[in-house]
Amino acid sequence: MSTELAVETVGMVKSFGATKAVDGLDLSVPAGAVYGVLGPNGAGKTTTLRILATLLAPDAGSARVFGHDVVREANRVRERVSLTGQFASVDNDLTGMENLLLLARLHGYRSTAARERARDLLEAFDLVEAADRPARGYSGGMRRRLDVAAGLIVRPQLMFLDEPTTGLDPRSRNEVWAIIRATVERGTTVLLTTQYLEEADQLAQRVAVIDHGKLVAEGTPGELKSSVGRGSLRVELTDADDLPEASRILVGALGVPAETTGPAQLT
Repeated sequence: MSTELAVETVGMVKSFGATKAVDGLDLSVPAGAVYGVLGPNGAGKTTTLRILATLLAPDAGSARVFGHDVVREANRVRERVSLTGQFASVDNDLTGMENLLLLARLHGYRSTAARERARDLLEAFDLVEAADRPARGYSGGMRRRLDVAAGLIVRPQLMFLDEPTTGLDPRSRNEVWAIIRATVERGTTVLLTTQYLEEADQLAQRVAVIDHGKLVAEGTPGELKSSVGRGSLRVELTDADDLPEASRILVGALGVPAETTGPAQLT
């Protein structure tokens, strides 16, 4: 993980009428990794992303993306980021290839280069066989993969993913997770919001927990889990002679000492 900051917010505030969606939020997101923002519905996650993507202006405080102020240098920020929202934004009447071609041309690619970029993304996201089918016939997972692919047309330095696996089945969720990991390996920083603790644990090197627009906790997934107390696992064996081997297996799997608490019991 780089020491360079992809995102830095200081005292960021955004209100909608009497409701403070973001309330004095301080974030420091290192470049070169996945950073998770975890919180329930209404916590302020989407509003935070929309501010960082220059779609909303903060009411107070500041936000910078790779050192560029999101208000005063909005165009410089937009050159470096992409945003994929909670719901697929592909055109249902276009095929997968046509969706990517359209976006590539809008981003300034010439015809041949646009087709090459679209073909590369369809291959990377395992959508080649569906490339010439209208998107309306795609499964939820396929549509989500196409949506993420669209966000990578211009190879952003920073990609915002807003609850990228909401509504997906476990298999499709794992496919999207694999895509996110591959995206970071290619040099893109990813800031994702999620309601799922498992997702943050699987993907993010650091996690911010927010609620009612405030930062509640921040750290690695391991640090956050250890801060809420310790659990225990009790194993009862049918044969006490197996205690040494069972202890060795538990210590190797969990990385913590095992104690004998009964004639054939480990904790």
